[in-house]
Amino acid sequence: MIRSTCFAVLFLAISTPQLLADPSPIVLKKADRIVFLGDSITAGGNAGKGYIQVIRNALAEKKKDLAIDCIGAGISGNKVPNLQSRVDKDVIAKNPTIVIIYIGINDVWHGESNPKNGTSPEAFESGLKEVIGKCTKAGAQVILCTPTVIGEIPAGGNKSDPKLDEYGNISRKVAKELNLNLCDLRKAFVDHIAANNEAKKDKGVLTTDRVHLNEAGNALVAKTILKSLGE
Repeated sequence: MIRSTCFAVLFLAISTPQLLADPSPIVLKKADRIVFLGDSITAGGNAGKGYIQVIRNALAEKKKDLAIDCIGAGISGNKVPNLQSRVDKDVIAKNPTIVIIYIGINDVWHGESNPKNGTSPEAFESGLKEVIGKCTKAGAQVILCTPTVIGEIPAGGNKSDPKLDEYGNISRKVAKELNLNLCDLRKAFVDHIAANNEAKKDKGVLTTDRVHLNEAGNALVAKTILKSLGE
């Protein structure tokens, strides 16, 4: 009887998967260096009323004593394979303590007319994991963002919504598997559009052209990322 009980306990210990703890929350500290890695949305977010500049201004006001450095590393047209090829030069070489990855729009959008121009789900997932692995190996905490929108018609009314949901779920899966902080920008955008687009416009609520952010879109991205930064 004792031997049987011991065997049962041992079997349960082996067969029951261990639950991962929640990722450690981001706690901003003195001289943090935040690199924002992405595409044209990130490139455009690094000045004026762009989301990186909004975050930069907010941290300079609320966390002035920390002297946090915010560095934009966005390039127009980039997809996950592009991030793989330049993460060493554009991110790791800058010695970041935090890396915020906001990617996925072009991986879907460029494949609308020709799938070869997009990024397959498998390549998207493996590429994200490679980029994240290099960042974490360099000692940086990573915040992974889900892609936002290609069109603003609510309730799944845009052509790319199913594909964006698929790739958003890949990002959520990667964040969970790698125990990362997730910034769910897609959910924030979908929820905002559902509440603020009764006219069912395909642009003009959060974007200028269905993809690139207007002032309101930049403000929403900044607000959502600041929450992920504990602000």
